[in-house]
Amino acid sequence: MKFRSPLRRVASARKDAGFSLVEILVVMLIMSGILVTITQLLNGARTTRDQIHNIQETQLAGPAILDRVERDLRGLFTYDRNPFELLRVRDRVSAGLDADSLEFVTANTALMVTEDIARHQFLRPDYVAVGYVLRANPALDDFLEMYRRESFGIGESVAEGGRYGFLHDRIRGFDIKVFEDDGPDADPLDDWCDGDRDQKGLPARIEITLSLELSPRLVEEQSAIALTERRLLQYRRIIRFPENLRHGTTVQPVALIPDIQKPADGPIGGDVGGDPGQPGIPGAPGQPGGPPAFGPDPFNPSSGGGGAIPPNPFGIGGG
Repeated sequence: MKFRSPLRRVASARKDAGFSLVEILVVMLIMSGILVTITQLLNGARTTRDQIHNIQETQLAGPAILDRVERDLRGLFTYDRNPFELLRVRDRVSAGLDADSLEFVTANTALMVTEDIARHQFLRPDYVAVGYVLRANPALDDFLEMYRRESFGIGESVAEGGRYGFLHDRIRGFDIKVFEDDGPDADPLDDWCDGDRDQKGLPARIEITLSLELSPRLVEEQSAIALTERRLLQYRRIIRFPENLRHGTTVQPVALIPDIQKPADGPIGGDVGGDPGQPGIPGAPGQPGGPPAFGPDPFNPSSGGGGAIPPNPFGIGGG
């Protein structure tokens, strides 16, 4: 019977400890599979996050732009304005896409401030000339850029001067249809007050169609979302102008100073025109023998006035 010493048993155990090459390769293969799965999950989550961000950004951008346009149109300023300059719509095409422009004066407070160097202060006018214009995107040939032009105060023309604020850079179309009548069978017009002297004032309604396309957050995602997520979104807004506002642009109020006749000279004392009970004392105003209570009536010749009725400044009714 053989006996091993404790030292020889320890040396034998140390010799048998460790992993074989096959075991190490199997573990590495399992770890590689786990890492690949985790990477795919993270990549899918990131792509889904970017796609949701693109959809939300585009869905918010379209209504936000149309809300800004409608808010400016609701504050349309028409008093003492040229009826041919109240609202101008131009039918334009840029890079093969609809790029209509819209120009008018609004009573909304300006979004851009103007620095007054002489007074060392920033000014924000209450009335501004606003324009929505588009141009071809210099970086992307298939898209348009949209800007909001704003000029300080009110000038002679709604299309001159001003500064431009950027709105969006992936516009696929901005189409404006103008309707002279508000009926369902009204024919749309492509422009309004753009050199046509037969058009003036305000139309019955306008329809604005804005087309946007989803944009990738990263350049390499362009091919990944080209088939499924790269799609066109269209937003439409119908804006009607009140009938009283439309008629108010054709009949402009004119300020007129009334022509009040000078009161006629009458007797102050004596028996003529005085109180019959007390000779020499004139009657009280409004009483028999006294002057009128409110002076001569310009519309009544018997009261000492001129008797001429001033013309009606609005040209409505008789007189």
